[in-house]
Amino acid sequence: MRSARNSERRIYLRAASAGGSLARRITASITRRPIDSAAIFAAAAASLVIVVNAVFLQSGSHPAPFFVNTTVSQVTADSRAKPAEPAVPARPAVVPLPPQPVAARRNDPIADLINPSPRIMAVQRALSEYGYGQIRPSGFLDDATSAAIEKFERARRLPITGRVTDRLVGELTSLVGHPLE
Repeated sequence: MRSARNSERRIYLRAASAGGSLARRITASITRRPIDSAAIFAAAAASLVIVVNAVFLQSGSHPAPFFVNTTVSQVTADSRAKPAEPAVPARPAVVPLPPQPVAARRNDPIADLINPSPRIMAVQRALSEYGYGQIRPSGFLDDATSAAIEKFERARRLPITGRVTDRLVGELTSLVGHPLE
């Protein structure tokens, strides 16, 4: 009987000394590197907050849930008479949407760089029509268009930029007598 008690006592002492040595190692590590220990503690606390928030505190279902909710239908006296309802509600069939009309004017600067610009094309037509150069209306700001714009700006005593600006369009509109675009 004594030997059984002694062996239990030895096991308890070993476990206590192992726990104590682990606590001593952790304490020594914290005292050696307090900044690193604080950073590790903060990261662990932030991770715990994120996990608790994601798992317990969100209302409604997540679009991509971590865990699939499998509900077990409870068997009652009324449910035995009825056929069992599916646990997951059936989704309606996917109906393709009709194509939506594309807006006439988009605010897409990349497309404006790639595609011909109707604004530049209108400026090219007006400049060509009023003799500021033989410009083919391409919708792109090329050297011939820049030279014609500079010639128009010099004639109207505007700041010479060689670019299509709002002021240039306004001057061309007053010359032509109707909006360019």
